[in-house]
Amino acid sequence: MWFKKRSLIIYALLVVAIFISMRLTEFDLTKFRDFWNMIDFLSQWFPMDFTRLPGMLEDTLATLAMAFLGSFLGLIIGLPLSFLAARNTAHSKPVFHFFRVALSFVRSVPEIVFGLILLTTLGLGPFPAVLAITFHNIGVMGKLISELIEAADTGPQEAMKAVGAKRWVASLFSILPQIWPNVLSNFFYRFEVAIRTSLILGFIGGGGIGQRLFNDFNTFNYSSVSLDVLIIMVMVILVDSLGSFVRNRVI
Repeated sequence: MWFKKRSLIIYALLVVAIFISMRLTEFDLTKFRDFWNMIDFLSQWFPMDFTRLPGMLEDTLATLAMAFLGSFLGLIIGLPLSFLAARNTAHSKPVFHFFRVALSFVRSVPEIVFGLILLTTLGLGPFPAVLAITFHNIGVMGKLISELIEAADTGPQEAMKAVGAKRWVASLFSILPQIWPNVLSNFFYRFEVAIRTSLILGFIGGGGIGQRLFNDFNTFNYSSVSLDVLIIMVMVILVDSLGSFVRNRVI
């Protein structure tokens, strides 16, 4: 199996792809020969500057708020759109194709691009960052939920139609209860992703702990950078743990 002609061709193509990728990305492990310079740089991170801790915690809460609000609004808007983008609940094929393409288009635009556009037009701050996370999550959540809808059992929906229920009522009350645990699971996963996204958006003026980290790096305030990084690590670990706990409980 491992040494069939077809497998050897695949291995050769993989090696070529790795080699080309290393050349294009200037992958060079010999750059680590100046390892002591890295140690000297990291030594400037300590001791941590705890005098700015209250402001950092406030920015951390702003980051969590951006991620949560952007994920929640993405779910609230993407959920009804997902019924229009699912084959078994869309009113017609043109409606299905339109919303499926629209969700794919929105999903294909990264949050950083939305952020650059919105921060330029609306000004700096958390609000444009929330909108950037929301727009991208509409596409992602709409796509994920539409696939859950298509995979749902059609029996309850047909039974409700048979007793005279309207199409949208049958779709809502027969399908949503089936998929709701997975919807919540996807929401908490997107919330975890939004935490990291909000940090990146902070680098371009979106506010939160990400912007503070960027400013501390630019001003060479490495004792504050180390505390920023520690707070970010703790925040991400706690949110990941919370998301895993909720997913295990609802599925």
